Amino acid sequence: MDFDTPLAEAWVRAIAAAVEKEQGRLTELDSAIGDGDHGSNLRRGFSAALAALDGLRPAGPGAVLTKVGSTLISKVGGASGPLYGKAFRAIGAALPDPALADPTDPAGPAAVAAALAAGLDAVRTLGKAVPGDKTIVDAYTPAVAAFRAAAGAGATLPEAAAAAAEAADQGARDTVPLQARKGRASYLGERSIGHQDPGATSTALLFRALADVTAS
Repeated sequence: MDFDTPLAEAWVRAIAAAVEKEQGRLTELDSAIGDGDHGSNLRRGFSAALAALDGLRPAGPGAVLTKVGSTLISKVGGASGPLYGKAFRAIGAALPDPALADPTDPAGPAAVAAALAAGLDAVRTLGKAVPGDKTIVDAYTPAVAAFRAAAGAGATLPEAAAAAAEAADQGARDTVPLQARKGRASYLGERSIGHQDPGATSTALLFRALADVTAS
């Protein structure tokens, strides 16, 4: 299995469905240590992303994700829009262009690992966060590490995506005992301890959606 255009579109649809389902939970988590709008912001953003893909004839999977990223930046408020928007644009830009790519070297696990890592770099560059700051990065970093390790060991795309999803889930859970050092939650100081970070939680949803669509 390669990461092609239909798979990229299926991933976006799966993310939108997951955000729709988990909007209440994301809002609850964000209400405890943030502005309480993370769930609604992401729902609006991915609904707009789906609309943006309607009628689009993308040249490849990278074009799909680049369009999603640009839509998130323009439609989502707060920090999540720019962060996820930049991530998706970076992932899209890093994926092989079907018109230029070597047909013997398709967008397999190694290429997807590199693209996901580019997305993480974009998030870290914009947000200036590192693991332990109680942010998106705490789920995204172990997810990329797990995906890259699996790909390097010869795993298939579904296997690498499943490993990344498990790592992202664990990374999100591991934010509970952390004190936030970035974003709105950092203003709470020690009161941010004991709460799961909403951004790390939504990041885990993204990687779980990728695992689900590659497994189907």
